[in-house]
Amino acid sequence: MKRINNYQPPEPPKCWVGDKHKICYPDQETAEMSARLVEAEYGLPGGSLTCYHCEYGNHWHLANKK
Repeated sequence: MKRINNYQPPEPPKCWVGDKHKICYPDQETAEMSARLVEAEYGLPGGSLTCYHCEYGNHWHLANKK
């Protein structure tokens, strides 16, 4: 019997913000935790990323702190 592997890793929900397709986080705490994780994974200085509430829905996004 032939086994078919159709596993696809789950895609996070995303929405369009301006011209970018950004990942949606359900709450501020999750977005902040993800920001710290991304900073650590990419060797960014702590506090390089911030999160903000989306104006198009009830979720949060990450952004560079400039």
